[in-house]
Amino acid sequence: MTENTTRERLVSTTVLVIGTGGSGLRAAIEVAEQGVDVLAVGKRPRHDAHTSLAAGGINAALGTMDPQDSWQQHAADTIKESYFLADPRTVEIVTRGAEEGIRDLERYGMGFAREDDGRISQRFFGAHTFRRTAFAGDYTGLEIQRALVDRAEQLEIPILDTVYITRLLVDDVPGPDGGTVPRIFGAYGFDLVDGTRYLIHADAVILAAGGHNRIWRRTSSRRDENTGDSFRLAVEAGGRIRDPELVQFHPSGIIEPESEAGTLVSEAARGEGGILRNALGERFMQKYDPERMELSTRDRVALAAYTEIAEGRGTPNGGIWLDVSHLPRETIMTRLPRVYQTMLELQMLDITKDPIEIAPTAHYSMGGVWVRPEDHRTDVDGLYAIGEASSGLHGANRLGGNSLIELLVFGRITGRAAVAHAYGLDAQHRSTDAVRRARAEIDDLLAADGPENVRALQRAIRDTMTAHAGVVRDEDGLRAGLAELDAIEERMTRIGIHPDIAGFQDLAHAFDLRSSALAARATVEAALERRETRGCHNRSDYPAMDPALQVNLVWSPSTGVVREEIPPIPAEIDALIREVDSAGKLVE
Repeated sequence: MTENTTRERLVSTTVLVIGTGGSGLRAAIEVAEQGVDVLAVGKRPRHDAHTSLAAGGINAALGTMDPQDSWQQHAADTIKESYFLADPRTVEIVTRGAEEGIRDLERYGMGFAREDDGRISQRFFGAHTFRRTAFAGDYTGLEIQRALVDRAEQLEIPILDTVYITRLLVDDVPGPDGGTVPRIFGAYGFDLVDGTRYLIHADAVILAAGGHNRIWRRTSSRRDENTGDSFRLAVEAGGRIRDPELVQFHPSGIIEPESEAGTLVSEAARGEGGILRNALGERFMQKYDPERMELSTRDRVALAAYTEIAEGRGTPNGGIWLDVSHLPRETIMTRLPRVYQTMLELQMLDITKDPIEIAPTAHYSMGGVWVRPEDHRTDVDGLYAIGEASSGLHGANRLGGNSLIELLVFGRITGRAAVAHAYGLDAQHRSTDAVRRARAEIDDLLAADGPENVRALQRAIRDTMTAHAGVVRDEDGLRAGLAELDAIEERMTRIGIHPDIAGFQDLAHAFDLRSSALAARATVEAALERRETRGCHNRSDYPAMDPALQVNLVWSPSTGVVREEIPPIPAEIDALIREVDSAGKLVE
């Protein structure tokens, strides 16, 4: 590193990974294991990345419990529950590579729950045909993150935990058709503690900075997570966003205390036999999915809970009840230890005796940056996106346990692809204008002294998205949401930034605000275009699925929303898919 008088550090690496959660670390590990220089940066401590919050489990058709399971059946279940919006090529890559992902974790020292004979234990998790979800109690994500951090430290991968990336650096280079294409050459950012600027030169960049579910009021993400950073960084570099309207609302986020609203109660609580009841004591899932009941898909359970609350059968706090008190205490303590401990700490609630009050909460971005299925390269040469930052696997409904295996499979694949790209470059083109713009962007914000408060505008976006683009949507509400976003964006031109002795969090919030505004606009515009009800996307004014909308919706500021056809499903997978029935999905 070299430092100059403007407190700007120049760092050079072959591959830069933005994000230190599971997907980012797995990609960085793959690069390092090939003996190639890699740097990972993140805006929160690596041990506390969002992956550590994933509780329930990780999917792979190992066949340890049900020998008849196969990657083909895993693929069929994934496509079926995506409501046929998942890219079949992406699905095949993940399900074929899932077992290798599990073996990688074992190689890194991950300890899975096992049967008495030593087999990895697997359980049902939502709408899976067979038991294929491996787990470590209900601390699966935490254990995966710990194993990845340990492996990264063994490899001595440099990790900067407090660097906020504000812009990707691209230069236009000659393209194959005689025009030009954007090519990545690094990134620019600043240190959250002391404000030191970072100019990072890299031959390839892997974007693993999460999704956008923090733009809703009740969310499973913490304050500085999933604010849409990946969306903005990719779009400003020349990328596009696919299916931003497809956001999974988890059925079970806690309501109190207010400071912890949205904290998840693991789906494992339902998987182990938890029962959902409304305020009248009725086991309401009998009305919405009598066959699968509480083991139905997340979109159906979340919509059912929303409907019960909206129609007046919710609790006084606007929730429903999740009850596991009928289960043996030993089952709760061994299979749901994190749920037990969390509720005891936050509410002094003993779940072996009393039910948990929950409500739907924004949980997962199933859309994301547009990527190629084979290697997750974006529209920008040398830029890749993985994990929740990317798109293609989940469609309109994500199966619980699929996100953790996705990050392992594509972390491996994308790490290799980034190395191949870097080694394939004859020369690296760098634009001094791009660097100058990145510097000026921070300078201008630090000089901003307007009357508008950044945090208040962030709250305004969350209020708008909750009111107009939540679990159930309609044309009038979405158009009202767009008008409110217009007003918020106008107010954003008059913000004031005030770094203080505590660090540069206010500057970070200003960039979070820009990211959230872009992600919100993409989401609302795509939700307007998708005039149907499909999976997580519920339009009360269009309550049926429209075959013409069995397409992906791709968004950019210049083109708006464009429909993209989905490739055909391979015959060996298609033969295992049962018909998706939307009857009773949306209750008026």
